[in-house]
Amino acid sequence: MATQMTIEPMSPEPARARPVFSTEDADLLKTAVLAYIRANEDSPESVKYNNLYHRLGRLG
Repeated sequence: MATQMTIEPMSPEPARARPVFSTEDADLLKTAVLAYIRANEDSPESVKYNNLYHRLGRLG
C-alpha cells in the first residue's frame, strides 16, 4: 500500500520591523525631556531623565 505525502506550503516571512519613532519624533522627545529636566533639576528622578536625554541624542 502506497502512502501519500502532503507538503505543507511554506509560511510567509514575517513582515519587516518598522521603526516606531522617526528622527523628528526623537528630536521632539529630546526637547520635551530637556524641558522636564530643567523644571525638575532637584528631583531624585532627574538622573534618569538626564540619561534618557542622552540616549535620545544617540538616535538622531
